[in-house]
Amino acid sequence: MSDIAISIDTRRARVAEAAIKAGADIVNDVSGGSFDPAMLEMVAELGVPIVLMHMRGIPETMQSMTEYSDVVQDVAAAILERSREAEKVGIPRWVQIVDPGIGFGKDMTGNLLLLKNMSILRSAVADIPILLGTSRKGFIGKITGVSNAEDRDYGSVASYIAPLCLEKGSQTCNIVRVHNVAAAREATLVMDAIKNVC
Repeated sequence: MSDIAISIDTRRARVAEAAIKAGADIVNDVSGGSFDPAMLEMVAELGVPIVLMHMRGIPETMQSMTEYSDVVQDVAAAILERSREAEKVGIPRWVQIVDPGIGFGKDMTGNLLLLKNMSILRSAVADIPILLGTSRKGFIGKITGVSNAEDRDYGSVASYIAPLCLEKGSQTCNIVRVHNVAAAREATLVMDAIKNVC
């Protein structure tokens, strides 16, 4: 038994069920509960939190589906719709977490626009926690020229600190998913100190 919450990353309801029964605490579904029609009802039955991520298509096709009329508004509308579907089957908003799906069915400009406009996503989903997963993503490599994902920690820190700093006095995201925990902790401590100084 762990004091640290354990997340199972799956699009399949039966895998989620088995993992939760084996001790996992949270279901993280990159399809937002849309890949497996049984997923949302299964999570409601299990009574655990769920991360509803935005992604178009499936992992094999998502990067061919990066055209949006307005990526920020389109993603905001889509994750709000998934949240409402989850609520309809018995997953209350207070156990939902939404994720704009940086790198999943978005090109580099789309990723950057989402990060720059996190306050729009915040307004759309109101009090639902937002998870941001930018760590070591491919768009960071394109910007920095760093091809090895494990060497992208500096760019990764900037990718989640910048959105947290953009809106003075308002919270953009609540959770950051990172690889280098020490770097993330130090960066957010310094950011918080700067933002909160009187």
